[in-house]
Amino acid sequence: MTTKTDRPAPGPGTRKLTAGTRKGRDRRVKSEVRLLSRLGHVALVVWAVIVIVPILWTFLASFKNTTEIFSSPWTLPAELRWENWSRAWTQARVGKFFVNSVIVVSCGVAGTMLLGSMAAYVLARYKFVGNRFIYYLFVSGLAFPVFLALVPLFFVVDNLGLLNTHTGLVLVYIAYSLPFTVFFLAAFFKTLPTSVAEAGMIDGCSHTRLFFQVMLPMAKPGLISVGIFNIIGQWSQYQLPLVLLSNAEDKWVLTQGIADISTNAGYEADWSGLFAALTMAILPMILVYGIFQRQIQGGLTAGALK
Repeated sequence: MTTKTDRPAPGPGTRKLTAGTRKGRDRRVKSEVRLLSRLGHVALVVWAVIVIVPILWTFLASFKNTTEIFSSPWTLPAELRWENWSRAWTQARVGKFFVNSVIVVSCGVAGTMLLGSMAAYVLARYKFVGNRFIYYLFVSGLAFPVFLALVPLFFVVDNLGLLNTHTGLVLVYIAYSLPFTVFFLAAFFKTLPTSVAEAGMIDGCSHTRLFFQVMLPMAKPGLISVGIFNIIGQWSQYQLPLVLLSNAEDKWVLTQGIADISTNAGYEADWSGLFAALTMAILPMILVYGIFQRQIQGGLTAGALK
C-alpha cells in the first residue's frame, strides 16, 4: 500500500503545467473582459446615436421651411430662419405656455422637495410604530401607473374646486413625485453620520433646526440629483395637464401647447413652427442636465461612497 508520505513530490514539469494553466485562464478572462468592454462601448455608441440624431434633426428642421423639411430632410438649412421661432413663440403662443410650465414646475418641484425631504428624513432617522408601513406605502406609489388614477384624480380635484387651475395641477404634481423623492432621499439620509446629529442635539438644536440647518445642507448632493429628475419629469408631463387643464386654454402648459400645434400643423402645414416649438421645449432640459451633470453624478454615488 502506498502511503501519503510515499507519493512522489511534484516535479518541475508539474509546476510548469500548473503555471501555464493559470496563465491560460488569465488570458481567457482578460479576453472576455475586453470583449464585454467593447460590446458595452458599441451599445453606448448606438444608444447615443438613437438619442442625439432625432434631437439634432429637430433642431435643424426648426430653421427650415416646409419644402426643405420634406424634400431634403438630412441636409443643413439653406438659411437660419429665426422667424419660425418667433412665429411659434407669438402666434402659436408657445411663450405663454412656456411661462405656465415654468410656474407650475417651479412650484411643483419646490413643494415636492420640501415635503419629500421632510418625510424621507423622519422615515430614515426616527423609529416609531408604523415607520416601515408608511415607507412602503410611499414606495408602492412607484408601481402605480398614473393613467389608472386619472379619472379619480379628476373628480377629487373637481370636488376641491381646483379643476382648470394651476394650484390643482401643482398639488397633483407634488403627490405624483413624492414616492420617488421619498424613496431616493430616505436611502441618502441613512448614510449621513449620526454623530453630527447627536452633536447638534447636545448643542441645543431642536428637531426642526437640526433638519433645516444641519442635515439638509449635508444632503445637498442628493437633493440636487432628485430635484433635477423631478424637474425633467414634471416638465415633460402630458397626461395630468391634459385631464386637469382641459377647459382652460390660457393656463395650458408647454406639452399641451405643442400637442395643439402638432394637430394644427396637419391642416395648416406649419411644420417648421412645430419643430421650433419642440426645440424650445427640449433645450431647457438639456441645459439643466448639462449644467448640473456633475452634481447629479455626485449625488447618485455619494451614498455608496459613504
